[in-house]
Amino acid sequence: MKEKAGIRNAIIAAFIITILAELIGPISFKVMGINVTLLSILWAIFIGMAVSPHLLGRVIPALKKFIGDNEINVSPYLLSLTLYPLGIMFGINAGPKVGILLQAGPALLLQEFGHMGTMLIALPVGVALGLGRSALGGTFSLCRDTALGIIGDKYGLNSPEGIGTLGTYISGSIFGTLLFSFLAPVGVLLGFHPYALAMASGMGSGSMMGAATASLMNTVPQMSEQILAYSATSGLITAVTGIYIELFLSLPVANYYYSKVAPVIERFRGRKTRRTSNKL
Repeated sequence: MKEKAGIRNAIIAAFIITILAELIGPISFKVMGINVTLLSILWAIFIGMAVSPHLLGRVIPALKKFIGDNEINVSPYLLSLTLYPLGIMFGINAGPKVGILLQAGPALLLQEFGHMGTMLIALPVGVALGLGRSALGGTFSLCRDTALGIIGDKYGLNSPEGIGTLGTYISGSIFGTLLFSFLAPVGVLLGFHPYALAMASGMGSGSMMGAATASLMNTVPQMSEQILAYSATSGLITAVTGIYIELFLSLPVANYYYSKVAPVIERFRGRKTRRTSNKL
């Protein structure tokens, strides 16, 4: 009965939070002449954090009874269920658009190997910070919707890998939109071609792509149509091919990389900890 009540309460809470976030809606403003848009997903994340038993639940007993540990425990499984329709949607959209992928040329296809860069640089840093296997889940890709599905299916979202992926997903939703709003025009100032920046905008996140594309179009308005076309095509390729790159290349390489890097870093951290304790 408790599990059923937890599922029911979690679904009701998600529904109410979604309505509130949509009522607030996107908010756009300018910072130093750059368009910045805060999308509805940000409000959903903030509201969800606020109503958790560790924040408002501490001061509102009725809220803690409705959203407690039981609801939190079932939420990852409910999230996993929502990712299956998303995977089906990617498959349905991919079939008719194979021609677009072939016409896009090698540049757009090869950019998918950018998933490897986040892992090669960030995974050792995460392990050095003591994140363990969470570092693997948080760095094997940019951790958008497809990564959630892969990690949720393989390890479960309650696992260390799942927690790492969710952490990067939420961080990307909160900070990524703001960062990409600034990165696109700054890239133009640094001499990068607007087409290259438009291609880089389609990294698998609708919110980040929208923010980067809008600010880029505002910076180079005479290329608006081409920028939109490149970013949309790049986003499509990421959605279609990204899941295969993550599943068959990034995740296996990340596991192998972790098995080689983690023991070395952990030994170093252990020696450093012992030295510190000896000094004390």
